[in-house]
Amino acid sequence: MACFYLNPSWAHKPVADQPARGQPSLLVPQPHAELHETSTALHATVSTRLNTIFRTEGLSILLNNREDALRVRDLSAGYYAASEAPGHILPQISAFRSRLQRQGMTFSFTYKGEAMADVGGGISRGMDYVHELTLQTQFDLGRLFGFKGWTIHTLLMERVGREVSHDRVGDYNISLMEVYSLSGHSVAHLTDMYAQKSFLHNSVDLAFGRMALTHVFATSPLLCSFMMTCSAPVAIKLDAGFSVYPKATWGGRVRLRPTRDTLVQIGAYSVSPLNEDISGWAWAGEKSTGLMIPVEFAWQPFFGPRKLPGHYVLGFAHDTTRYADNLGDIPANSTVRRHGGEARDTFYVEADQMLYRKGGHNQMAGGYALAGYIHNTPDVSVISDEFYVGSSLLGIIPHRPHDRFGVMYSYYRISPRTELGQELRMDAGMALGPHVNGPQTHASVLEAYYGVPIYPGILVQPEFQYMMRPGETAHIPNAEVVGLKVIGTL
Repeated sequence: MACFYLNPSWAHKPVADQPARGQPSLLVPQPHAELHETSTALHATVSTRLNTIFRTEGLSILLNNREDALRVRDLSAGYYAASEAPGHILPQISAFRSRLQRQGMTFSFTYKGEAMADVGGGISRGMDYVHELTLQTQFDLGRLFGFKGWTIHTLLMERVGREVSHDRVGDYNISLMEVYSLSGHSVAHLTDMYAQKSFLHNSVDLAFGRMALTHVFATSPLLCSFMMTCSAPVAIKLDAGFSVYPKATWGGRVRLRPTRDTLVQIGAYSVSPLNEDISGWAWAGEKSTGLMIPVEFAWQPFFGPRKLPGHYVLGFAHDTTRYADNLGDIPANSTVRRHGGEARDTFYVEADQMLYRKGGHNQMAGGYALAGYIHNTPDVSVISDEFYVGSSLLGIIPHRPHDRFGVMYSYYRISPRTELGQELRMDAGMALGPHVNGPQTHASVLEAYYGVPIYPGILVQPEFQYMMRPGETAHIPNAEVVGLKVIGTL
């Protein structure tokens, strides 16, 4: 489970406040808004509300005053995990939740199950199942012990199952199921344990401890409504530098809002292999190989009289670890020479823009277009380049205002250095390596889903995926995969 929170509360004013002359009035909530605007208590309290350093617009100053909602008042944020159904399965314990929250503790217990079947192409017909159980808690140290502004976040996770990509499709680089564990089965994997504190009149937010990078960098709730890109694009989370659930690492990040429409965050995280510390508790046994330093800038404008939000992200990350050349073993008489150890850099651009508003005034109440591009240092990365484009549309079927339909196309380019090494070994009659049928070049996947909140706290999401060039070669037939994801929140 991964959530991305955006709450630009630089200028919260009472609802009765009036906009400046010549500016549009606030958007009035529409019918059915309550269901999608009501997040769990945990979502509401985890969200970081940052004040601005400079009380002005940044890039949005170029927009017409009537176009930019930030000139009027902050909207209800509501930019949280769209993949979860609103509400709880057991409203009977709401009073208990409220008592805990007043005392300084919030919690969320979630089940996420995925069953996916190869019905055409790939290497075999059949179905695989995975599930994830998560217990997420937050402790307000101000209410509990008087440490004002301090919070502690923890997340325990259990994952079990088999991956349809490996068993049925024949691909070992691109996971078609979200919750398949990189580190194997684990009964109680400690994924997060970190502290958070705001400073300087709530204009700087600091978090440090055990956490995954893709919890806050290179992610969004729209990405996490898809199986493949949760909690970040595949090219981001395949390599060790960007730790991804359930893998956590020691580190911290600082987030600040220079202007009302911009957000900047920078982090520093220890790097260790993704398949190390399979329990999440053996901190002393982890071997650090380097330091990952990500930097991210986001522009968050609101356009038009309907206040359509956009999120435009530019990111860069440097991993100081010295990685081996992807060339691998090559014939002794080859004229191609292996490079020495090289650090890895990652550059990414991600964007989403609401196209229409439906069912409310928060940031998830509408349909979005989204796209992104990722580039990694080619010689030492599994995937050198990825781009994706898609849409996430709310309420496209009449009388189903809260259903969400998503479709995304993703393209993946395997490192050219990997391809070269495989070509040299194949020409020399050497083994190419496990699960490799030929020189690997590229693959692409088309994914579509339709999410239906059938009951408070329960989301049912049919899935379809069409993978082109499984294994990144032409040796395995294109695969058709269908299945179902179910999410339940206690």
